[in-house]
Amino acid sequence: MRDSPLAVFFIFLRLGLTSFGGPVAHLGYFRAEFVERRQWLAEAAYADLVALCQLLPGPASSQVGIALGLTRAGYAGGFAAWLGFTAPSALALILFGLFVTHIDAALAGGWLHGLKVVAVAVVAQALWGMARTLTPDARRAAIALVAACIATALPNALGQIGVIAAGAVAGLLFLKAAPFSLEKLPASNISRRAGVVAIGLCLALLAALPLLADVSRHYAAELFDVFFRAGALVFGGGHVVLPLLQAEVVPRGWVPNELFMAGYGAAQAVPGPLFTFAAYLGSVSTRTPNGWLGGALAVVAIFLPSFLLVCGALPFLETLRQHAGARRALTGVNAAVVGLLLAAFYNPVWISAILRPADFCLAALGFFLLLVWKWPSWLVVVLTALAAVII
Repeated sequence: MRDSPLAVFFIFLRLGLTSFGGPVAHLGYFRAEFVERRQWLAEAAYADLVALCQLLPGPASSQVGIALGLTRAGYAGGFAAWLGFTAPSALALILFGLFVTHIDAALAGGWLHGLKVVAVAVVAQALWGMARTLTPDARRAAIALVAACIATALPNALGQIGVIAAGAVAGLLFLKAAPFSLEKLPASNISRRAGVVAIGLCLALLAALPLLADVSRHYAAELFDVFFRAGALVFGGGHVVLPLLQAEVVPRGWVPNELFMAGYGAAQAVPGPLFTFAAYLGSVSTRTPNGWLGGALAVVAIFLPSFLLVCGALPFLETLRQHAGARRALTGVNAAVVGLLLAAFYNPVWISAILRPADFCLAALGFFLLLVWKWPSWLVVVLTALAAVII
């Protein structure tokens, strides 16, 4: 059964306006909407779609949304699903970026630091949840620990890629394959030839954009290249993209580290995918284009690989999910992602925010409110920023 792209857009727009809580929560909202309420696909098929999207770099929840849009309304449906789910948080973060670049630094200092502190609590909660789910045994915990050490020693894109590749190899060699479900996925509406073209285009852009940026020396080309590579090379979603983006935009002088961490804290207060943090970074850049144009350019660049990779992988998912080796590799990749998040939790999240005992107490309180009392993340963000001003 098919829907119109406009119908898909409004379904995902409602989710984009109400889906607080990060990637894991988003997948829960999707399950309630598309498995239980609308019955677009069966429970087991949805679980396998989620697991296989986690094998791809980029934001898993957004990729699941794009895949669902593609199965319901073709390419236009995939774009409509992405736009509806992404636009609300992207617009909110661009507006926040415009606000912080026009406010007096002395006035903003307290609550900007509060946003950095709340990022500690949010990432700690994500780390706790991912570790319990993805590293429940000694072997996977060991993979995560080694990945964290490597990522800390090599805090760059090459280190991340190496960690992910090593996790996949370790999964193939030492881990057991996850169970395979017999429930079939919905038809992809994409031919295998089109899938190969999409993957080829993604790889071609990955190779060509750095050359274009180097030859043109134009900031817009550099910006698009940086965020495209982030979207194409980061496994594990929004929290894990933090160290790569920090390593790219802060040393270049595009975004001061204080504004970087404050924006990451603010990103927890809006619904939708965390990758829309790119819209904030593009808007606050010290180079032009920035503002609305820079934010739009950055957010398109960081999500474009996800669209191409989902279009490329979806025609092959039914075959891939039946392959035991692929499932073992996915298990190892997921464990390595926990290690990447642990490394990001230390640097830059912890070392840039916890500067005094009061910061530690505030972050611990935020972690408690999120994990134990289950307070919504937006409320914890607001209260932490206010508490930092008072302190």
